[in-house]
Amino acid sequence: MLQVKTANDKTWQVDIQKDAILLNETPFNWDITPIGANTYHIIHNYKSYTAELVQADYQAKAFTFKINGTTHTVSVKDQFDLLLDKLGMSNANAQKVNDVKAPMPGLILEIKVQPGQEVKKGDPIMILEAMKMENILKSPGDGVVKEIKVAVKQNVEKNQVLILF
Repeated sequence: MLQVKTANDKTWQVDIQKDAILLNETPFNWDITPIGANTYHIIHNYKSYTAELVQADYQAKAFTFKINGTTHTVSVKDQFDLLLDKLGMSNANAQKVNDVKAPMPGLILEIKVQPGQEVKKGDPIMILEAMKMENILKSPGDGVVKEIKVAVKQNVEKNQVLILF
């Protein structure tokens, strides 16, 4: 079970089952065909859509799509996030952060911070190219950059330490 929420607070419950996808407990019938690296052609209720994944922040579970030329940003909560919300523990990850690790293998395109710089939670700190897509890595908490462990144009592996706080 997933909960998808748009920037204007519209929320959907998505349940991906073995043979169907339910959207707010109703079968969601659609046809999707990849037409590029992050671009898809979708047919739903006899209407055609072109969807492109423009930006993905896997750590914050936030995604930006361009659908028929209109940009939409959504945030996703999985079953564990929903359970933590239900238990009143949604801020459990607000602890002090000591480092930022690569969420996936990729190439460092840009480093937006310097040692000694103070950052706030959500500040962009680095751009990582992975699967032909630019991913903005953001600070997971407030802190001061202690050391940058990578350089621009460097290839990194998943879980490799990028920045120490």
